Amino acid sequence: MKNTANKLLNWIEFPVLLAGLVIAGGLWGFEELMEVARDTTPHAFDTEILLAFREAGQPDNPIGPPWLEGAMRDLTSLGSASVLVLITAAVIVYLLLIHRPGPAFLVFVAVAGGQALSSTLKLGIDRPRPDLVSHLADVATLSFPSGHAMLSAVTYLTLGSMASRFLPGRTTKIYVLALAVLTTLLVGISRVYLGVHWPSDVLAGWCAGFAWAMLCWLAARTLQRWRGHTDGG
Repeated sequence: MKNTANKLLNWIEFPVLLAGLVIAGGLWGFEELMEVARDTTPHAFDTEILLAFREAGQPDNPIGPPWLEGAMRDLTSLGSASVLVLITAAVIVYLLLIHRPGPAFLVFVAVAGGQALSSTLKLGIDRPRPDLVSHLADVATLSFPSGHAMLSAVTYLTLGSMASRFLPGRTTKIYVLALAVLTTLLVGISRVYLGVHWPSDVLAGWCAGFAWAMLCWLAARTLQRWRGHTDGG
């Protein structure tokens, strides 16, 4: 029994195991947060964090110096549809120019699929935007999950994991992936700071985005291994 377990652990590489854990944790977290989003009254967790980003008794005034609000607007734009489409298109064109149609197609599927999934989830939950504080950014869509948080996770993690495959050394790989995660986290925090999302919206966006990105990564990895065995055979 022990030998079988050891063989199984040797067969399952650590990155694959980690990706599986992220997918499972993301799905579980999203399901739990869905219950929060469906409540008719805001959860204390949501209201306390949202108000913590505003001056006490002044829901129209965000905390921090005046420049911080501008910085948050800049950070939130990193998760906007126009910026993500531009980055994704630039990467896809580059991959096509260097004759890598396979990775280009996988990037397109990951990002486009994430966008479709985000839109579907928003319609399925139908949660309105928070009205507890003033909105410091223009919004028009539904609230749950945060599209900025989810799509930034999908895009930056997909591109980061792809870039890490071609980088030398473990340190540079970790740096690129950490940068992708940090960018995703900053985008999500900016949405709560600007008052356009409940914290649970952002957490759900992260859960769904991380899970989708890791699922796409596993699919790409499996396809690459399968093609390698086919070509070798």
